[in-house]
Amino acid sequence: MKRLAVALVLGAVCIQPVAARAADWPTRPIRIIAPSTPGGAADMFARLLCEQFSETLHERCFVENRAGAGGLIGTAATAQAAPDGYTLTTSSTAYHVIAPVVNPNPGFDPLKDFTHIAYVGGPPNVFVVNPALGVRSLADLVALGRRGQAIDYVSPGSGTLGQLLAESFAQKAGIKLQPIMTKGASQGMMDLVSGNVNLGTMTWTSALGQIRSGKVVPIVVSSRARLAEFPDLPTFKDLGYDDLTAVSWFALSGPAGLPKDITQRLNATVATMLERPEVRKRLERDSIETQAMTSEEFTQFVAGEIAKWTPVAKRVMQAN
Repeated sequence: MKRLAVALVLGAVCIQPVAARAADWPTRPIRIIAPSTPGGAADMFARLLCEQFSETLHERCFVENRAGAGGLIGTAATAQAAPDGYTLTTSSTAYHVIAPVVNPNPGFDPLKDFTHIAYVGGPPNVFVVNPALGVRSLADLVALGRRGQAIDYVSPGSGTLGQLLAESFAQKAGIKLQPIMTKGASQGMMDLVSGNVNLGTMTWTSALGQIRSGKVVPIVVSSRARLAEFPDLPTFKDLGYDDLTAVSWFALSGPAGLPKDITQRLNATVATMLERPEVRKRLERDSIETQAMTSEEFTQFVAGEIAKWTPVAKRVMQAN
C-alpha cells in the first residue's frame, strides 16, 4: 500500500507541471509550418492564422515554410514535434487526404499522428474549357465524351483534388478523360488558354482571372451553392452529382496528444477570426468557403474525406 501511495503522489507531481504549462500557454512564440513555398495557399492560410494568433493570444506567431515532397516534409515535421502547442501546421486536402494515399511511405498517419484543431476553408474547383471546343455546359462535355474520343484535360498536378474530381466525374458519366501532366496550375492554365488542351479542372482562385477575361468558359463548380458573381454557373449538386461537392480545404492541425484546453482555445480563436468582417471579406473575395467546426467535428470530417477520396486516388494511381 505504501508503494502504491508513493506512486500516486509521484504521478500527481508529474502531471501538475504539464497542466500548469497548458494553463499558462502560450509563453513563447508559436510556429506554424506551411508545407509549401512562400506565396502558396498553405502559406497564405498560415499567415492569416498567425496574424490572428499574435493579436489574440498576445504572443508572437511566425510561419516556417517547409516545402518538399508534395507537402510531406513539412507535414511529417509537425507530426514529430512535441505536443505543446508551439508547433502547428496548415493541414489540407492535399497533405492529409491525398498525399498519404499516393505516397507509399508518407512518414505519418493523417489521423493517428495529429490533433486536428480547426477547419478554416478553401476554394471550390471548377471545370473550364477552351472556347474553341464549343462546349458550354457539362451536358455538352458528356455528349462530346460519349462520341468515343477521350477528352484531354489539365489539373494542378498528379494526385490533386482537381484530378480526382475529373476522374471521379468521368467514371460516373461514362466518358474518358485523358490527363495531361503539367508543372502546376499556372502552366496548365497556359496550355488551356492556348488551345493545347481542351479541359481544365482547377481551383476557382487560380481560374477566376481567365474566366473573367473570357479566355476560358466555366461549365460547373464544386461548391455547396452557386457563386454570387456567377449565379448562372451550376454546381455539381445542381446537376445530380452530389458527391462531387468538394473544396480544396485548408485547416489547422498539431501533433497528436495536444492538450485539450490548448486545442479548444485555438479552435475558439480560429472561429473568432472567421467572424471578423475584414477576414470574411478577404476570403469571400476568393470564394473561400468557410465552416465552423469543433476539433471533434473536424477530425470526423478528415476521416470522412480520407474514406471518400482514397478509392478514387488508388484507382487513378493504378490507371497511371
